[in-house]
Amino acid sequence: MKRFASTILMTAVLMGIGAAYAATPAEMYDDVWKIVNKKYYDPTNNSQDWNKWRYRYQNKLKTKEDAYVAIETMLTSLNDPYTRFLDPKEFSEETQSIKGSLKGIGTQIGLRDGELVIIAPLEDSPAERAGLLADDRILEINGESTKGISIDAAADKIRGEKGTTVTLLIQRKGVPNKIYSVVRDEIEVKSVSCKPPFETTKIPGDIQYIRLSSFISKNAAGEIESILNNSSGMKGFIIDLRSNPGGLLTNAIYISDMLLRGGVIVSTVDRDSYKTTTRARMQQVTDKPIVVLINKGSASASEILSGALKDNHRATIVGEQSFGKGLVQEINKLPDEAG
Repeated sequence: MKRFASTILMTAVLMGIGAAYAATPAEMYDDVWKIVNKKYYDPTNNSQDWNKWRYRYQNKLKTKEDAYVAIETMLTSLNDPYTRFLDPKEFSEETQSIKGSLKGIGTQIGLRDGELVIIAPLEDSPAERAGLLADDRILEINGESTKGISIDAAADKIRGEKGTTVTLLIQRKGVPNKIYSVVRDEIEVKSVSCKPPFETTKIPGDIQYIRLSSFISKNAAGEIESILNNSSGMKGFIIDLRSNPGGLLTNAIYISDMLLRGGVIVSTVDRDSYKTTTRARMQQVTDKPIVVLINKGSASASEILSGALKDNHRATIVGEQSFGKGLVQEINKLPDEAG
């Protein structure tokens, strides 16, 4: 497993959502420029003169669509897949996933070495049922190459209405490339389950198995707390984070807090090297032994939770090296429900 100091980027669905406001296209563009100028973790902004972007489109942005294109062009210059612009449709889909529902095939995607990869399919999603796996490379979407594609552009191609089909050409180590046809659906994000993978594992009755498939739902931490509070007779816990792509940072912190007697949960470092440390609040719910299962699809918040338990000698970690996404991101809400 990899352990990282987390760094703050600009936009994704992890920390919080600010209030929307009214603005002209030029003001919207300038506000995004200011956010990156203030918050982006790399003070060199990908070794470029960030000031040149501020007035590049002066008196040229007449509509919100003009602003959207200009913002995307500006952010692309950072060459960072995790700093991105969400138009109103994309922003709505992201916020719906926090509420526990989404449309599509149910997989989180990312870029690794410039290639589009599946971080992990969601549990019981069309992607999982079709046989897609963590670390699969997506070479084509509906017959079109993904070379040079952005995460947002790929997500737009993969998403779609319930009942429609998307075809993915998948490259997987050790087997020939294969086309997968996946039927899109409405997906309920189920974060927590206590049903063990009985087909491969037999678990004694006094060991509580907890499957945490994502940290996306705002209810995940509360569900874990309920399980822990109703497991007083158990001698230990298995927390399964395999193929968990992450989600809300607050969920990782709250769950860590339930399991730790003390110690550091996570530290974040901003562009000015200012370090913020979150510690356990001495509100441990259980002191029973814990085993955490991870694999190469365990990313982001999964790595924060497993790393906190490992570093504080609270759990034994079993499995493969995790994905390696030691980043903390935040949303900044823009006019017209963009972000």
